[in-house]
Amino acid sequence: MNSARILVILPALNEERNIARTVRGIRQQLPGADLLVVNDGSSDDTAAVARAAGAQSLDLPYNLGIGAAVQAGFQFARAHQYDIVLRNDGDGQHEPEANADLLRCLESTDVDVVIGSRFIDARGDYGTPLLRRLGSAILARLLTRIIGQRVTDPTSGCAAFNRRAIDLFAQAYPHDYPEPEAILMLHRSGLRQMEAPVRMIPRQHGDSSITPLRSVYYMVKVILAILINVLRRSRVDQ
Repeated sequence: MNSARILVILPALNEERNIARTVRGIRQQLPGADLLVVNDGSSDDTAAVARAAGAQSLDLPYNLGIGAAVQAGFQFARAHQYDIVLRNDGDGQHEPEANADLLRCLESTDVDVVIGSRFIDARGDYGTPLLRRLGSAILARLLTRIIGQRVTDPTSGCAAFNRRAIDLFAQAYPHDYPEPEAILMLHRSGLRQMEAPVRMIPRQHGDSSITPLRSVYYMVKVILAILINVLRRSRVDQ
């Protein structure tokens, strides 16, 4: 792994006040990695600030959503033959030190993806709102039943991927409910995944676009979408 080419993908929308600190923090922890900010149609100076901080910027023509932004990052990684992708969020809420831990897990196990979970260790969550935490717990239990493997943080945006996973997600990546559906995609494609503890930190600037009401709406929709998907597949398999 010491000679592996590593790309850190940072999808970002209007994060000009957070992106420089995020890039610098990751660069300090992983000086040999390349950083790619996928600018998802921002109306502010996210792209320029990211480049000034030392990252590359992949600018989408308009706001395509988190799923499309992440897939664009995987396509970039495959086209430039990276061995490993790390995904963090552009708002700086993932502790930069977690990336080295995810890399070590990827190196020391036979899995294809290591997903960072803020809920394995009680110190990992800085205080997710109750409704979001409840919805996440329900979704985690559902996914655990479906894939037959414990899931604790189904909406985590922090993970490490090897080449097999990069190739898979460069070809297809969920756009509507990306993180939970990506867990299902990995399972159905025969790729191996595991969780490792990470710590979240509060964002310094701006507010999350996911309000308590929107988080409930999102969780209900994603649970229904997963159940419908599972029912459809079971009928096809019959």
